[in-house]
Amino acid sequence: MAALVAAFAAALAALAAAALAAAALAAAAFAPAEDCGTAALLAYPRRVHVMGEAEWRERTATHEARVDSATAAHLARRRDHRKQPVEDFLFTYYSFKPAQLRRWHPGAGTALSGADTAPHSGWRFYAVAGGRVFVDVDAFLSARGDTLRFVRELLVRTAGRPARFGCFGLHEWAMVYRLDASDVRHSGWPLRLGASGTDAVVESHQVACSHFDAFRFFTPDAAPRNALRPTRESQPDLEQPGCLHAGMDLYKWAHKLVPVVPSELVMDCFELARDIRSLDMRAAPYDLRELGYEPVRIETPEGKAQYAAEQRAFARRGQVLRERLITACDEIMQSAREST
Repeated sequence: MAALVAAFAAALAALAAAALAAAALAAAAFAPAEDCGTAALLAYPRRVHVMGEAEWRERTATHEARVDSATAAHLARRRDHRKQPVEDFLFTYYSFKPAQLRRWHPGAGTALSGADTAPHSGWRFYAVAGGRVFVDVDAFLSARGDTLRFVRELLVRTAGRPARFGCFGLHEWAMVYRLDASDVRHSGWPLRLGASGTDAVVESHQVACSHFDAFRFFTPDAAPRNALRPTRESQPDLEQPGCLHAGMDLYKWAHKLVPVVPSELVMDCFELARDIRSLDMRAAPYDLRELGYEPVRIETPEGKAQYAAEQRAFARRGQVLRERLITACDEIMQSAREST
């Protein structure tokens, strides 16, 4: 009997030792780095994908090459002090600069191994723990939570509306309506139909622009001709997925959510904005054929049909990206709730 008791006690001791060893290994795996305090450890996401150094370096290189290809022409023009009215818009109207776009971010929920060699360790809204660097979601929400909630509400409400395809890009025409030639925004490029012909197009159509950031550039004579009176406050009530500018602005909302959204999503939104901008200006009153942009003659039935067909295709692409951004917002907020 004594031998059995002794054996049982030894078995219990072995099990206890194994449990202590496992706990120690787990603690070591997620312990904060020497330069990291308790706050960073607490910020470590509960559900996280750990990406090895080789993978994140490859993802970084792929992203940088993608951005370099997309921004090379703009950067060359900037060095030469030349302007281009179509593509430069993506870097002047939107506040995200090429260097910012080039930084690769994994997004919330991914921790990068090799924190000591990752540049992210020194970037805002990142924290280090257990030799890994990751987005500090709590810190981001503390600084930009209102932005995230506004963006999510706007995207959800926009996605839930039927798309409208009857505007035919007349917002660009309304921006030059009855203007003196010296006041035209892109005065270096001729109006395809001349001033009087441009004005006649505006006067022979019902302008129905729902996007405030287009409407606010209408000339004083054009604004009363718009069927709607969009304001910044009414933007969530009026934004609709068929609008070209609502599609382009997906890039704006994506870059405002950096670094909690992955850079691949930001670049997908950038490329949509770039493609939409081409239609936006091909349908505008300017003659840009010298730059390789064949006009979409929206003053004709054929041009209207072409515009609406391209607009529908962009709306479909935009809805996919809109849903991806909504999902990212939901996951970020869920992660924050789980950490409390």
